Amino acid sequence: MKNPKPLIVIAILLVIVLGSLIYGYSQYKIYQEEYQGTESSQGEDVVVVIPEGAATKQIAQILKENGLIQFPSAFVKRVKESQYRGSLQPGEFTLNTGMSTWEMIEVLGYVEPTKQVMATLTIPEGFSIEQIAARVEEQGLFTQEEFLEAVQANTYSYGFLDSIPEGVNVNYRLQGFLFPATYDIYEDTTAHDLVDMMLKKFDEVYSPELQAQAAAMNYTAFELVNRASIVEREAKLDEERPLIAGVINNRLEQGMMLQMCPTVLYPITNGIYDKSEVTYEDLEVESLYNTYKYTGLPVGPICNPGEVSLRAVLYPAQHNYLYYHVDNEEIGSHIFTETYEEHVETQ
Repeated sequence: MKNPKPLIVIAILLVIVLGSLIYGYSQYKIYQEEYQGTESSQGEDVVVVIPEGAATKQIAQILKENGLIQFPSAFVKRVKESQYRGSLQPGEFTLNTGMSTWEMIEVLGYVEPTKQVMATLTIPEGFSIEQIAARVEEQGLFTQEEFLEAVQANTYSYGFLDSIPEGVNVNYRLQGFLFPATYDIYEDTTAHDLVDMMLKKFDEVYSPELQAQAAAMNYTAFELVNRASIVEREAKLDEERPLIAGVINNRLEQGMMLQMCPTVLYPITNGIYDKSEVTYEDLEVESLYNTYKYTGLPVGPICNPGEVSLRAVLYPAQHNYLYYHVDNEEIGSHIFTETYEEHVETQ
């Protein structure tokens, strides 16, 4: 008779392996149910307390310790793949052992309801604060007074605003920083919210790359937008913006007056730019913005420039041009010259 022991050992091993497979499969089913299931059953109520600042992993561990889930990793994965990611709330909650993981997440989570867009506001490059105020009133969003009051509020916290010189005699200290773009307006949007959205957009566009380039050129954010505001109002063609930025540099380096017409149009039109031609009488307007009367840059920005103009100032064309004038009125192109004689001859 053969020794039965090997057969017994094999049988025992088969039972162990089969038991492990069955257990592993049952655990897998529970994991899948906690990760994907939506069915609930009767169970017992359990009160859990989620502390302030608890991470999702910590919350999952609290649920496991209270017998509400078996697999914290399934809970964490499900939260991360849902709209509740980062939105689980602290506090005291009554959950039930029969709840699906999803039901628990819905109780613990909060997602801000989607707000309905009531209107859109498009601000073109080169609009001044005064023009923006007129547009928001035209569209029935706010009155000009409400918008300008929000502009004057000293309650915005952005690092680039620290570059505005203390006590500078400008019309609006935020001029140049309200970034031109299209903004969604909701039912509860205030004028202050809108101004903040524009400043936030500038903060996004004024990237680390642009900040580093500005620092390399020894430009503060205020000087950058001041220069770019002139480029924005002077140029119609993007390819000419670096050329005009170069002319500004060349004239300042030689101690020449900038003599840029938009710096006259800004004060004489009260920022509305409803006049295009400058007369000799206009050139005498008493204003620190007037670069025909005062050397150097204007006292502050004359509009809110877009990204192309900001980049033109930071990456100007290198040339010897000191003058330019309009060549083609329809497309807005210019003729650039190095001397005043050439400037006169080409007109």
